[in-house]
Amino acid sequence: MVDETAHFDIRRDRRKQIGLALAVLFFLATVFGVLVLVTLLVDVALQAAPWLDQQFLTGSPSRLPERAGIWPAILGSLWMMGLTALISVPLSVASAIYLEEYAESGWFLRMVQINIANLAGVPSVIYGILGLAIFVRFVALGSSLLAGALTLSLLILPIIIISTQEALRSVPTGIREGAFALGATRWQVIWNHVLPAAAPGIMTGVILALSRAIGETAPLIMVGAAGLVVAPDSIMDQFTVLPIQIFNWTARPQDEFQGLAAAAIVVLMVLLLSMNLTAILLRNYFEGRRAG
Repeated sequence: MVDETAHFDIRRDRRKQIGLALAVLFFLATVFGVLVLVTLLVDVALQAAPWLDQQFLTGSPSRLPERAGIWPAILGSLWMMGLTALISVPLSVASAIYLEEYAESGWFLRMVQINIANLAGVPSVIYGILGLAIFVRFVALGSSLLAGALTLSLLILPIIIISTQEALRSVPTGIREGAFALGATRWQVIWNHVLPAAAPGIMTGVILALSRAIGETAPLIMVGAAGLVVAPDSIMDQFTVLPIQIFNWTARPQDEFQGLAAAAIVVLMVLLLSMNLTAILLRNYFEGRRAG
């Protein structure tokens, strides 16, 4: 009996030592990642500081570094995100509602779910090739904002569908059953009870998907986004976006253009952080409404 107790204590101490060693290892890995990230951010900020001024933010791209600006790229990114949201959000949320609330379980639903999960992991350049073949050439939209927005919509559709389904699944079944017991129709239950309860998760998924889309370069290069264009006036105009402009500047050998690229990276990061902050605020707002 004493031997068994001693053996148990030895095993328990060994597990504690292994757990402590893993905790230290994971902590060191986290610190290393944070240090690398901070180093990169500081390096980018130091390179960008001399170029971040009003001329840079309001000017147009130029072959002369001192006259180069980023305003067309900022407008193109805002146009692109607006169009992408208008196209992708209604389609993906409606698809998730159908799959989660209306579709009956069976082989067809399982096949659709598997394909959606697979599409979420497809490299973005594949969507660029698809957009080039369908929207640019077959539909004859050319290298326009609309073609780029449709391509990015294909890219983030699976992501929003999956996040929306998870948000819908998180709604307690009792909310649905209580509404049905009071005589509500299925759509009334979804619109008045399920969607408001799932709104924080849906909004967070949408903003995070759009945050990924705003940083994509490969699909828009395939679609034909240009590097030196004026600000777009309509959805059929040629366009450029911040990632494309950064890509073009980093490809130039002059040190000045590397500084311009760093400044554009800072602007893009500010947009990304603003979108993530918006996601947090929206989630907290809807969670507060649901709690109230």
